[in-house]
Amino acid sequence: GDPPAAEARAIGATCGGVRIWSLYVPNGRKVDDPHFSYKLDWLARLRESATAWTDQPTALVGDWNIAPTDDDVFDIAQFATSTHVTPRERAAFNGFLDDGYVDVVRPHTPEPDSYTYWDYYRQRFERNRGMRIDFVLGSPPLAARVTGAFVDRDERAGKGASDHAPVVVDLVDVATDGST
Repeated sequence: GDPPAAEARAIGATCGGVRIWSLYVPNGRKVDDPHFSYKLDWLARLRESATAWTDQPTALVGDWNIAPTDDDVFDIAQFATSTHVTPRERAAFNGFLDDGYVDVVRPHTPEPDSYTYWDYYRQRFERNRGMRIDFVLGSPPLAARVTGAFVDRDERAGKGASDHAPVVVDLVDVATDGST
């Protein structure tokens, strides 16, 4: 009974026994904009669905448009009244963690400035003034298979690159009979 989505924001596929959801969480624009409520509602609907997948190898990947901790922004004071860092957005993100999902990249990129996004404006990339807003949240069965992860800054540095860097996760392969 959900109303039709105004914007396509998620696509899923099962590859090698892993359910992968590629997400583009709504930006929210400004806290007083209707898109901010849309963002929170969208996250609530995703969470409702995602709770059913925690016992299967599942990855929720993409641009979450949320910096869940102050370390995930180059200068929290500059973002104090902006979206991406509000308590409501952070609570929505942390709800997935409360449900058992794991930020599978953070253990492999523990530095506070392991950003994934840099605005093109004012040489933010060159000065590493970014945000960590792209995540791979894994269900417990997926998280147990992670052997490494990194943010591909070299790709972001390339000519004509996106303002987001790819986030790469390595998984141990599991045969269909459960052996590795």
